[in-house]
Amino acid sequence: MQDNPSTTAPSSYLSLRQGYSTAIIRLVNGLVDPLQLGAYARSIASIANQLGLPSWLVELRHAATHEDLPSIDLLREAARESMIWLLHNYFLPTINPSTAPETSTPLRALEPTLKQYKNLLKMTTRDASLRTRYKPAVLSVMKDVERWIAEARVAANMSTRELGWDTNASESLLDSGEIDPKERWALERLCDALLEKGGLVPLSRKKRDFSADSFMPPNFSVLLWTPLLQHLQSLHYEFYIVLTERIFLTLLTENVPTTVGQIESPRDPSYDACLARWAMWAVEAWEADDSQSEFDLRKEVTVTLMQSLGRVMNPSLYLGRNSVTYLLEALCSGNPQLETVLSTLRTLSNDTPPNDWNPDDMAIMDQRLNTLLSSDAASDESTRSRPDAPIGPVASNDALPGWRLLHGGSAWRPCPIGVHCATI
Repeated sequence: MQDNPSTTAPSSYLSLRQGYSTAIIRLVNGLVDPLQLGAYARSIASIANQLGLPSWLVELRHAATHEDLPSIDLLREAARESMIWLLHNYFLPTINPSTAPETSTPLRALEPTLKQYKNLLKMTTRDASLRTRYKPAVLSVMKDVERWIAEARVAANMSTRELGWDTNASESLLDSGEIDPKERWALERLCDALLEKGGLVPLSRKKRDFSADSFMPPNFSVLLWTPLLQHLQSLHYEFYIVLTERIFLTLLTENVPTTVGQIESPRDPSYDACLARWAMWAVEAWEADDSQSEFDLRKEVTVTLMQSLGRVMNPSLYLGRNSVTYLLEALCSGNPQLETVLSTLRTLSNDTPPNDWNPDDMAIMDQRLNTLLSSDAASDESTRSRPDAPIGPVASNDALPGWRLLHGGSAWRPCPIGVHCATI
């Protein structure tokens, strides 16, 4: 309203430039600052890029803050561009969310960062004298992983079109001890990348050598990934919980082809066994941390496995069936309460008759079918042999044909559908 060329004197251009500059600075800072979610700060340009904010507005904000004020023409153009961006990215989606286009912010690949971390830890693990030399590089990679988590949280914000302005919900969740849904989404994507072959599970099958004394991952893999996993757990309270959940999601995938006629691809048992051992490692690492003692992760994990396998403890429906069974036994070992529950479930499983078909079942079905057919034939003959009833008024005390309410003295008894009963 103050920028009116017909009434604005050249001497007041300085105040206009200051007003425009302040508006641009507050816009960029207001969008970016709430999305500084990680433990390490990110550049304003990277966050603005994820939001889809024009990069030249970020540069203009930097110039107005640290350099000379931009020209009045440039500031006017920036104001128009900012209003257009707000119209399409905030006001229109807020007024009519159903017509808002579904935009997904692409995440940069995490695999190169994890590969760089693995190469560094391989060198320092095999040669302890290199630890001091490569310590800054290892810390830098860990910070890069944390920045990726922050980027993933921004991507989750963009998918819900919150733009990071509604931070009260996240703060209330943190105060109540519950994990922020956007942080959980980011941790799930991180865990999925870790669970790929070449991550927590060695790419070579020869390196998946398991100790016979304990249900733990390969020793070298534990030495390789423990620093990063402990670092993530120190920054994210529920990282181990999310990690075990994603492992179970992989192991408990139903063994059903995705398309008709698709041949089931063979599953690598050593991959499943390694994942199951990493779940056990996460449970024991949680218990070893005194600060996590309020939540019994072992009990929750065991209950989840038992519920997933079902009452009869039949893991044949799942791809990682053997690994899940061994993991359940390892979790219950040493805990009298869990061992008792597992023993009870096994007893129920052994007492449950098998559901496999055999030739005798077909004979029983044929016998039941013949009985039903003969009953229907006899009913048809009796209907045909019955003389036609004379047409006349129906007495009030005669029961009408069709549905009727049975009295207590009738011979009808409840029975399963499909089971023949001669008394009916």
